[in-house]
Amino acid sequence: MLGYATRKLLISVVVLFFATLVAFLLVATVDPIAEQRVFLMSQPGGAEQVDRLEASLGLDKPLIERYGSWLGDMFTGDMGTSTDNGRAVTTLLGEAIPVTLRLVIAATVVSVVLGVAVGVVSAMRQYGKFDNISTFFAFLFFAMPVFWLGALLKDLGIRFNDWWGSRIFFTIGEESPRLDADFWGTWADRAGHIILPALTLVLIQLAATSRFQRSAMLDVLESDYIRTARAKGVPRRRVITHHALRNALLPVVSYTGLTFGTLIGGTVVTEVVFNWKGMGRLFLESLLNGDVAVTQGWLLAVGISVIIVNLLTDLTYGFLDPRVRDG
Repeated sequence: MLGYATRKLLISVVVLFFATLVAFLLVATVDPIAEQRVFLMSQPGGAEQVDRLEASLGLDKPLIERYGSWLGDMFTGDMGTSTDNGRAVTTLLGEAIPVTLRLVIAATVVSVVLGVAVGVVSAMRQYGKFDNISTFFAFLFFAMPVFWLGALLKDLGIRFNDWWGSRIFFTIGEESPRLDADFWGTWADRAGHIILPALTLVLIQLAATSRFQRSAMLDVLESDYIRTARAKGVPRRRVITHHALRNALLPVVSYTGLTFGTLIGGTVVTEVVFNWKGMGRLFLESLLNGDVAVTQGWLLAVGISVIIVNLLTDLTYGFLDPRVRDG
């Protein structure tokens, strides 16, 4: 297992290098001083001022040299400064990442646990009432756009609060402003705010995860070793939990890792709907303001997170299937 993990880690380092290159090139052609350029060129001596501004930002250098400087600064913890508010990109990311991380982890854990449970039960009761009902709702939620489902849940939360007479569901922000509470009070408040945004992502992810788990479970239950275990008189519960489920989890593990990028995209939309100050809002503001440094930092942070998740996915896959790590 150690050798398998080492190989995957080395591959991840190579992928990380290409991730930095892609993150830089995707926005390298954007002019971060486009508005200032237009204004300065209309003033006397504007050309000289533009040249000085380009030199101060390093825009007068060749593209490959700019990439090398950016890469070197990144390894020292300097990802540049926002042209919109003058704050360091690392500071902005440090504030936004924990907010989004809470939402992503909560949605992933809940959707995987419920998806596996629903998929296993559906496979065990194929074409039964539970299977038919779960299939119906799976396709229903899977077809719903994230922004529409988020807006619907937000409206339902507001209506429920009005009907109940007090606030049960928080529909704005990731936590209450100026919250003066202890550790448990702070996390209880954050848990109340995360319910509806996480539910938005969970319902869509749950739909796909449960279908993958159901299909994988049905295939495994038809395997020869499962028939042999049953013929030897192994209890049904042990056949499911100790023999079938472990192999049936492999497609779900792969799906969860591969769709992490899609989940990040859904998080961007969800954060906008519920007005969270996380990575989604940071990304949209950087695009609207033409903030190249922040956009590059955001793309790199997301790329690194996807690489880490894929590495964990490979390690989990190797743990569940010895043939993968031994090969």
